[in-house]
Amino acid sequence: MWSAATTKGHLMHGLPMKRDAGPFNPPSEITQLCQARPVSPLIFPDGHEGWLVTGYDEVRQLMADTRFSSRQDLGIVHVPYETPGMPAQTEPSPAMPGVFVAMDPPDHTRLRRKLTGAFTVKRMKQLEDHIAEIVERQLDELASLTPPVDLVKEFALPVPSLVICELLGVPYADRATFQGHSAKFLEKDITLDEKMAALGGIMTYLTELVISKRAEPSEDILADLARDEDLGIDELVGIGFLLLLAGHETTANMLALGTFALLEHPEQLAELRANPDLVPDAVEELLRYLAVGDVFYRYATDDIPLGGQTITKGSTVVVSLLAANHDSQRFDNADTLDIHRKARGHLSFGHGIHQCLGQQLARIEMRAGFAGLLRRFPALQLAIPASEVRLKTDMNIYGVHELPVTWS
Repeated sequence: MWSAATTKGHLMHGLPMKRDAGPFNPPSEITQLCQARPVSPLIFPDGHEGWLVTGYDEVRQLMADTRFSSRQDLGIVHVPYETPGMPAQTEPSPAMPGVFVAMDPPDHTRLRRKLTGAFTVKRMKQLEDHIAEIVERQLDELASLTPPVDLVKEFALPVPSLVICELLGVPYADRATFQGHSAKFLEKDITLDEKMAALGGIMTYLTELVISKRAEPSEDILADLARDEDLGIDELVGIGFLLLLAGHETTANMLALGTFALLEHPEQLAELRANPDLVPDAVEELLRYLAVGDVFYRYATDDIPLGGQTITKGSTVVVSLLAANHDSQRFDNADTLDIHRKARGHLSFGHGIHQCLGQQLARIEMRAGFAGLLRRFPALQLAIPASEVRLKTDMNIYGVHELPVTWS
């Protein structure tokens, strides 16, 4: 069982995971920690002591400091909760070739550099019109259906899946294969065997795809990488896994959860509909407010001062981006959704050398997605009570499982 320091310095049982302050805010105990003790000692399932970091300044400082390692083969604890019937996974995990988010320099630098050209701001801007076309086609599909419909299935998931499939050169017809495996891989309460089976399914598929691209080059990111003889097949597969998973899961969850949040804030929604120029600011605020990728890990490779504490060498550190984004020391009325807020300092894409490579792509998809949805469906509303929307509290990326909506 996990424990974390309370504001009084005592230990409380269990890392708070229940969103008792509503579906969009951090657990209230996490918020209290952020305000009173942004760097808190934490007791892991096997009894050893680590740290929980929730303050905005502290999270930003930590993520900029490469002495906090991202390598999961050093001693990172993987399970931020206690899984019933399953032993705590506290053993280091072998590094996966190509998955550079779990690497430090120079390995991280070598692999990330291979991709920087593919995700430049200029190149992403050139894709804007095409992404807008993809969004409009999907909105046409949505409009042809008889409500109520599941917005996740019919819009939020297809849009980023279509985009990332085109960019990577993954046949869209294969989406059921990789989406099924990736959804299972991201579940929390499954056995290690189930997780590895899901991972194996994705890797087998991607291995065949990468080998085919080496044999018959095409015009896409994976094919470009496959022409690089410096990259082995295992590295190409790992990079493909990372981009495919990150490229559709996070944006899909943001589109669905963001729509839910707007529908639950009708005044903000009405203002956004009346003034579409606010969409870019609204996207940044939704990214800050929701932070669908919340919990990350780092491993201290030295004694490091942070937030008035000393993180001792060898300590595992849990980082909450959601808590940092809701830090009242950084954002006024942080638990309030405000589409007028200039929230560009948010940490939802991370910070430092591991800041999300595809952040501009995600922004373009969300701007087009929200703008199109609000324009085409002015009477959009939930088809069920908000309390019945199934939240992804069982997944490692937050969102909603389904979002039944209707319109007149």
